[in-house]
Parts: sequence; structure tokens; C-alpha cells
Amino acid sequence: MVLPRTILEEEWQSEGLQTVGIVFLIFSSLKLLHFLGIIDFSEEDSIEDEFELSTVCHRPEGLEQLQEQTKFTKKELQVLYRGFKNECPSGIVNEDNFKQIYSQFFPQGDSSMYAHFLFNAFDTDHDGSVSFEDFVAGLSVILRGSIDDKLNWAFNLYDLNKDGCITKEEMLDIMKSIYDMMGKYTYPNMQEEAPREHVENFFQKMDRNKDGVVTIEEFIESCQKDENIMRSMQLFDNVI
Repeated sequence: MVLPRTILEEEWQSEGLQTVGIVFLIFSSLKLLHFLGIIDFSEEDSIEDEFELSTVCHRPEGLEQLQEQTKFTKKELQVLYRGFKNECPSGIVNEDNFKQIYSQFFPQGDSSMYAHFLFNAFDTDHDGSVSFEDFVAGLSVILRGSIDDKLNWAFNLYDLNKDGCITKEEMLDIMKSIYDMMGKYTYPNMQEEAPREHVENFFQKMDRNKDGVVTIEEFIESCQKDENIMRSMQLFDNVI
């Protein structure tokens, strides 16, 4: 599963790396689905998919409850769980395992820092692990949520210390992690200061009151007015 080069080229040429960040937020989630073997939905409705609770350390919630909490159907949840359980037999994944999985997606670069940020975004209760519930809750927003839902999730990813605003330092860390992850396939070949320059452009565009931070309101309003970002948010709609 490879991100089309035309998309990469087009996004790198856009006004800011925030567009690339949105693409990678969604695309890396699809990479995870691909890695777990979630490609087509089986016609079989196996009893096994009602959760083999005796074989895992973490006991996930029932299908019906997860259906109510997410935008996935029972069939989709069954397939998601089958793939999740195959890769994570204990029912949970820690950060080291998460990084190991992501290192297989982007062998041309160093994905460890981006995987760290993404893991923290999935680990909503900050207990150092991602359960199946955490996993499908995040995917439901990224793949099935409204534009506002997706932007809120992306903002939470960028807001590293969860204080309700994005600083230049936080955005620079995110952008550097994306640059490191893309490695030798980065387009175009960027200079060392390029991520910082894009962060400055990002703040000029989104920091409406020029107070040095971007709030959730500024972030959502600016993204909704950006055609590149809106198009990027819809690139992978209805993939499962």
C-alpha cells in the first residue's frame, strides 16, 4: 500500500506542512489497517468475533456497546478486532510495540517520534497502552467523523502537552517527525530549516490574534477555509 507520489508532490508544494500532517494522520491510520490485514470484510459471522475474551489479558467491551460509541457496524468491528487481536494477542499495545509496527510502514525514514505522538493521541486515558476500545474510537473519528471531529482529533495530536493551544515548538516537533518519517522519499528535498519555515507560515495563517499560540477555534476556522486541507481530509473517506 503506497501513497501516490502525485499526492505527496502536490501536498509538499502547498502552503504549509499542516496539510501533509493531515494526510499522514489519516494515511498512517490506513497503513495500520493494512498491516492488520483489514482489507476486505468476510462474509462469515464467526462466533470467534464476538470476542474471545478468554484468550486476552484485556477484556474489550461488547460489540453492541462499541457500536453505540463509534460509527462502525458490527461487521466492521468484528473485522477490526480480528486484525487487532492477531497483531496484539494480549488485547493491548504499548508504545514500544506501536513504534515497532510503524517502523515497518516507513522503512525509508525514522518514524519513532511520529509514532510516539500518534500513540499519545490514541491513548486517551494516558495509561501507557492502547486498547481495542481506544483503537476503534480513534479510527472512528479519523475515518468516519465529521470535518470538525477530524480537525479536533488532529488538534489534539498537535497539542502535545494538552493545554488547549498549539505552540510553535509543538508544531515544529510534529513537522520534524513527519520529515524524519518520510526520509529519503521526501519531496522536494528539503533543507534543514524548511520545517521551521513552514511552521512560521502556519502561524502567520492560523494565529489570528498574533498571540504566539493557535487555539482550537483558530485552528478549525483556518482549516475550514483552506481548500487543500479540506480536500486532504476527504482523500480517504469510505475506505472501509
